[in-house]
Amino acid sequence: MLTFLIILHVLVCLALIAIVLLQGGKGAEVGAAFGGGGSQTVFGASGGASFMSKLTTGAAIVFMLTSLTLAYFYKIPGVDSVMPETMVAPSAQEQTVPPAEVPAAPVPAGETTTPAN
Repeated sequence: MLTFLIILHVLVCLALIAIVLLQGGKGAEVGAAFGGGGSQTVFGASGGASFMSKLTTGAAIVFMLTSLTLAYFYKIPGVDSVMPETMVAPSAQEQTVPPAEVPAAPVPAGETTTPAN
């Protein structure tokens, strides 16, 4: 059952991408990009607008339903929240970092260190 839902979800996702990419913008149609006129489009001059919008709506509804169903079935048993209790911010005392010791600079071979006057 879960495998079927995952396959359906992926197929609907790809179909939704294709449907949206096939739709024309508000000012231009898909056929206009390739030099065709309004009468030479796949769905005619204006017949494709309602069909494509209904197809987009249907695919979006199926996509959302499969998303919610998969989220419900993939819930981890025994975990009531997605935010574990260990994610709580540490207190102010835990946030202080002790100063690090700065190591002395190495002395080149053959030189001695003399105190500054």
